Amino acid sequence: MHKYMRAVGFSTLKSRKKLQELLTEVVMNSERRAITMNKDNMLLGEFCKNFADNLGIAVCGEFDDEEKFTYEYYYPYLEGNGITSYEDVSVERHADKDSYAGVCDDIKVGISLIFYLQNRIPYIKAQATDKLPIRGTTLTLSALSVKGSVMLPIQKDEEQLQRVKQDSITRNKLMAAARKGDEEAIETLTLEDMDMYTTISKRIQKDDVFSLVDTYFMPYGVECDQYSILGEIVGMRMVTNKLTGEKIYILTICCNELTFDVSINIIDLFGEPQVGRRFKGIIWLQGHINFPEEAVL
Repeated sequence: MHKYMRAVGFSTLKSRKKLQELLTEVVMNSERRAITMNKDNMLLGEFCKNFADNLGIAVCGEFDDEEKFTYEYYYPYLEGNGITSYEDVSVERHADKDSYAGVCDDIKVGISLIFYLQNRIPYIKAQATDKLPIRGTTLTLSALSVKGSVMLPIQKDEEQLQRVKQDSITRNKLMAAARKGDEEAIETLTLEDMDMYTTISKRIQKDDVFSLVDTYFMPYGVECDQYSILGEIVGMRMVTNKLTGEKIYILTICCNELTFDVSINIIDLFGEPQVGRRFKGIIWLQGHINFPEEAVL
């Protein structure tokens, strides 16, 4: 059973028989389907069905010569809103099945963001027609979580907010220069990190770590698309799975200047979320690459 099914409202789904019935329902009554031929002339299909606003299950597989669909795997998804990043994205196929991981090097985070690709069919189609690499793409991230908590914000006055904003702009410029090989920028960033480490090491003796760290985005565990995050809640809504009746929070999180939606079952969230508070949890990161329309026709 997929670990993150509970994040879309299926926390009580336990038996393999019930799962097969659910997947059959998705395929037979899908709201969105996509079909394409890959470079090996195999006809691939993907069937998606929403069980709440922007929340659902995707079933992926292939068609045989008699046009009979055989499912290979499934995954729960959350459709994100807005644009999370304008950086170029590279894509690699997973080793065990015909699913894909995307990699985005966004300056604001400081690490390579690895995510589970939601819209693999347009990518496979572009790959089969030799249209890769495609430039001018954008990225919409979203995430599912099965464990999270709500924390109070760090209180800041207007002057502190402006200073943080200016420091962020300056650091992003230095990061961009460092990526191009600017030795002075690399040295400046190294000295800043050393100063920050020294300051935090002194203050951590008497202050709580979450009063010093406002936000973070770190890899979690051994799976490359799972992260531990702490970010500000800038929007929220509650939706209900129309099949199970389970209630799910969809939180819009601003973390390390990246804004994306996170879905979490109400029974898995400790605390009451409100705009302005912070969300701390473990997420499975997903992404939808927004291809230019002419590239995937």
